[in-house]
Amino acid sequence: MTQPDATRMHRISDENERLVDLVLDYSRRRILSNDTPLDKPASPAELRRLAGATVTEQGLGADRALSIFEHVLAPACITTDHPQYLSFIPVAPTKAATAFDLVVSASALYGGSWLEGAGAVHAENEVLTWLAREFGMPDGAGGVFVQGGTLGNLSALVAAREAARRRLDKRGEAHPTRWKFVCGAEAHSSVASAARIMDVEVVRVQPDEDGVLRGDAVAAALAEHGASVFAVIATGGSTNFGIVDDLAGIAAAVRDHDAWFHVDGAYGLAAMLSPLARDRFAGVEHADSVIVDPHKWLFAPFDACALIYRDPVAGRLAHTQHAEYLDTLTDSAEWSPSDYAAHLTRRARGLPTWFSLATYGAAAYREAISASIALAQRIAAHLADRPGFRLVRPPQLGVVVFEREGWTKVDYDQWSLRLLEDQRAFVTPSSHAGRTNARFAILNPNTTYEQLVGILDTMK
Repeated sequence: MTQPDATRMHRISDENERLVDLVLDYSRRRILSNDTPLDKPASPAELRRLAGATVTEQGLGADRALSIFEHVLAPACITTDHPQYLSFIPVAPTKAATAFDLVVSASALYGGSWLEGAGAVHAENEVLTWLAREFGMPDGAGGVFVQGGTLGNLSALVAAREAARRRLDKRGEAHPTRWKFVCGAEAHSSVASAARIMDVEVVRVQPDEDGVLRGDAVAAALAEHGASVFAVIATGGSTNFGIVDDLAGIAAAVRDHDAWFHVDGAYGLAAMLSPLARDRFAGVEHADSVIVDPHKWLFAPFDACALIYRDPVAGRLAHTQHAEYLDTLTDSAEWSPSDYAAHLTRRARGLPTWFSLATYGAAAYREAISASIALAQRIAAHLADRPGFRLVRPPQLGVVVFEREGWTKVDYDQWSLRLLEDQRAFVTPSSHAGRTNARFAILNPNTTYEQLVGILDTMK
């Protein structure tokens, strides 16, 4: 190496070291912060004005780029792990999970095949096996971590339809003119999305007045639609109310029909870890597939969904991709995560969950989930007795839905905007049966009863 080349390499090395130090210093401050502002979105015009042009021929340099992110871009993103972030379904990753997410990226891991990422896949599979055991599924159950519940539901339903096709082919029977699956009328929006992608029909069944989809209603739908139904989807904790369907009754109905039983537990199935809610999920052990999102109630960073098959062979038969350059993988019996969902390239997104569980232990998770459920019950009791308020439904898990008497949608909208503008809380209005309401999605262990009561005090 010539002297100029050596000088250049040293300079690049020094620059890279300084860049990494900058990013790690910011990351350390952010991870350890306990008072990160709630923050709020900015308009496109405001962001253009404040950030200026950031993608240029010569680059801005690490200092300037990081400064723009820290002082302009990040404050225009709502802090989803803030204790007063109570909309949608929040995220509240442990410090261990967030820190280890940096390690996953820094390690240049590929999580798609055993050949390339055996150690990472082993650790992910340990988490999946633990979850399957918690859900009462048999030995041998397993699956893969995918991006989120939408991809998890889609992948499970694709496997379900392929299993139905193989079953009919083996019997020499014709396929239905149009495949269908059965779900509750309040099933997650990703279910309808999956139906559009797969070009299948959705048979929506009305739940009872309490919002619970029960086995007798599912049995009636199966009797009406017959062999065209390849799957039944039950919800293990709905997003809007946190309602758990009658999993045992639905499982019994499915057993009398040649169909796949899938449980969408993206938000709520993690509540099985708590003794306060475990009994609500009786029947999930009969599922052919389940999903649960660690980036929700399993305290992992975005984005991770655990998709678990009762018989993983069904997932592999549906999803393994074939190409000449992949023969070395597909001809092997080793466990390659890319074989179990609608994906190929993937990061080892289950590792932050593994590291956090390995660090803190499952008991800490049970305690944190139980605390959220207990807090939801406590604030629901307060709402039921508070003049001028109406509890829409008693909470089953961590979602509390309520109305302020006499308020219109405009009132809720203005109140929500005012809360965020004042950096008091992030609570977006929701609705049910044509009536606007408010909703607390309680998940963060740092959320307190006093904070929730204080938010209610602003509804004047």
